[in-house]
Amino acid sequence: MRLSLLDRTRTREGHSEGEALQHSVERAIAAEELGYHRFWVAEHHAVPGIASGSPAVLLAAIGSRTGLIRLGSGGVMLPNHRPLVVAEQFLMLQALFPGRIDLGLGRSLGYTAPVREALGRLEASQEEFSAEVSAVRDHLAGTAPVTARPRTELPPPIHLLATGSGLATAAQLGLGVVLGGPVLLAEDLPARLDEYRRTFRPDRGSAPHVMLSMDLLVADTDAEARELALPEVWAMVRSRVTGAFPPLEAPAAIQVRDLSAHERTRLEQGLETAWAGSEATIRARVGALKESTAADELLVSGSTHDRSALAASDARLIKLLG
Repeated sequence: MRLSLLDRTRTREGHSEGEALQHSVERAIAAEELGYHRFWVAEHHAVPGIASGSPAVLLAAIGSRTGLIRLGSGGVMLPNHRPLVVAEQFLMLQALFPGRIDLGLGRSLGYTAPVREALGRLEASQEEFSAEVSAVRDHLAGTAPVTARPRTELPPPIHLLATGSGLATAAQLGLGVVLGGPVLLAEDLPARLDEYRRTFRPDRGSAPHVMLSMDLLVADTDAEARELALPEVWAMVRSRVTGAFPPLEAPAAIQVRDLSAHERTRLEQGLETAWAGSEATIRARVGALKESTAADELLVSGSTHDRSALAASDARLIKLLG
């Protein structure tokens, strides 16, 4: 099973948003040296705690500092863009970094109602999304009514960030899928993936490809890994209270907070479900998931406040699972 990284360009207490962008570039350089297959970045608009709202721009910066690792988006949120513009951006990346670019497409709208209004899209049905994905694919292939440029020898492959009916859309269009979040724990996931593979309609030689995405962190012990997960889990707890996704804090700062009973319960629940543990724990959990899903690739999206601890986790994961 191939191993890749998804970096959300998380901001950290004590560091600027510009530094967060540079941290993503540095992590990509390290990922290439470690032997990761892909390095993907995300799109989040006007979200406190996340510095990157433009995957194509960040990928251009990363591409100029790397030479082998595949680069892509996890993903571009298509309802926020016109298909032609998305195709032009990723064709340009493919022309600049031939054979290294992936286009991950998602359906999510803006984080809050004001952001959705600013982006000009308040809703997007599965039918609309499917039509827009098809339009992007046609622009990439050069078969649309207008020709997106620059033209490249091969268009970048498309992967769908799929939940619910997204698997059926990916099968119908002949695209790879990326699955994450609660869907990974669904009892019917193996059956749904079997259906995806069975109904897959190849497009220009494509084949079914299943990528599983999870916030994965590894340390010497389960307790140490749990502490690594604490900053991200705490940020999620705070976002549900304040509506804002804050920068990552050091675990020590979180541990001395006077938490409400509700916050403490939410925090414990988040830590219990986090994919964080010792090498033995991670090997067992990921091994069981791989066996039940027959996934082709694992897309690791873990983050923590301590960048050196995150780098160590990245290095241990590629040795453990790669």
